[in-house]
Amino acid sequence: MKIVRSGTSEFQAALEAVCTRGLYRDEAVESAVRGIIADVGSRGDRAVLEYTERFDGIRLDAEEMEIPAAALGRALESLAPDLKGSLVTASERIRAFHLHQRLDSWEYTDTEGVLLGQRVMPLERVGVYVPGGKAAYPSSVLMNALPAKIAGVGELVMVTPPAGALENAAVLAAASLCGIDRIFRIGGAQAVAALAYGTEHVPKVDKIVGPGNVYVETAKRMVFGIVDIDMTAGPSEILIVTDGTADPRFLAADLLAQAEHDERARPILVATSRAYAEEVAAEVDRQLASLPAPRTASLAIGSGGLAFLVDTLEEAVALSNAIAPEHLELAVKDPLPLLEKVTHAGAVFLGASTPETIGDYLAGPNHVLPTGGSARWFSPLGVYDFIKRTNVVGMGLDALKRLGPTAARIARAEGLEAHARAIDARIRDGE
Repeated sequence: MKIVRSGTSEFQAALEAVCTRGLYRDEAVESAVRGIIADVGSRGDRAVLEYTERFDGIRLDAEEMEIPAAALGRALESLAPDLKGSLVTASERIRAFHLHQRLDSWEYTDTEGVLLGQRVMPLERVGVYVPGGKAAYPSSVLMNALPAKIAGVGELVMVTPPAGALENAAVLAAASLCGIDRIFRIGGAQAVAALAYGTEHVPKVDKIVGPGNVYVETAKRMVFGIVDIDMTAGPSEILIVTDGTADPRFLAADLLAQAEHDERARPILVATSRAYAEEVAAEVDRQLASLPAPRTASLAIGSGGLAFLVDTLEEAVALSNAIAPEHLELAVKDPLPLLEKVTHAGAVFLGASTPETIGDYLAGPNHVLPTGGSARWFSPLGVYDFIKRTNVVGMGLDALKRLGPTAARIARAEGLEAHARAIDARIRDGE
């Protein structure tokens, strides 16, 4: 890991590179995805199946895209008892946390006798993208689907790459625990396009959530406006603020946990001691050598691994706020005073005994978090992402006579005479 000291030009250059990380774009990927989306929108299932064969090497008939509902229950029962129990525990904890996020409709009558309010309603149909292929991500199913169910979404449609889809018992079991309604063995940009436009077999959804590779995230960004999306997620990020009291082994493990996600991941340490930062960096190298598949983590550490040296913990938190990380660990003796100073982070983990990884699986809060600095204005996925709100106004003639002339004056000031006359006509008719 590269170590840079505050107050140097090297420090400033490294900080600027981190703060502009969200600007990454790949024109070749965008061009390819744009073509896939247009093709699926035009040809439906035929295009989806052709891309599935081309990119995944699997030939399917249209009827084979959907996984039978009975397979979900069988998958849950087939799991080893300890894994099944772990998924059940995780689902219960995630559900319990997200139950606190429910919103209700409300209304009131103001002093002019006007009925005002807001109806809160769930989305009708949501698509959940779950990465697949060689790896299985049951945690992604739980984190994306459970808040939607709590919100009351009418139908949940899951898509996942076809390679191993029927064999990934943990993913299917998680889908069963969440009450997923339909699952399709399709992935990539073609799956996103199918959910956005609908095909002969894949239903059109109102919103698409869930992480994926650069093609999936690019496709989600391009169909936004046709459907809603959760966010466009970038590579994983972790920033650890430390006062040197935590065991360096713990922090090295946390940095590597994020580094193994993606070669463009950002594992960052912010320390007040060079000697301690060097201890952590050395421990990263030691643990990296023992990983069974170190390539991705090694590339991430080599290209994005940084240790920022600052003079005080207050300076460390200010640096973190400037970076706005996806995950922030406050690995200090007394984290609560520092928490009060945190303004931009997707999730905060308090103390050396709270590894970020526990948040990935079962702490309760959602692990779908803003990346690329978007934590400055964006929030974690939650129940509120699966509802819509409709404003309600009810006004009697007496209230309109009192309030209408004011509104008409504003309308005329904006040069919108027809707006004003829509009010005037009602007042005149009521006289």
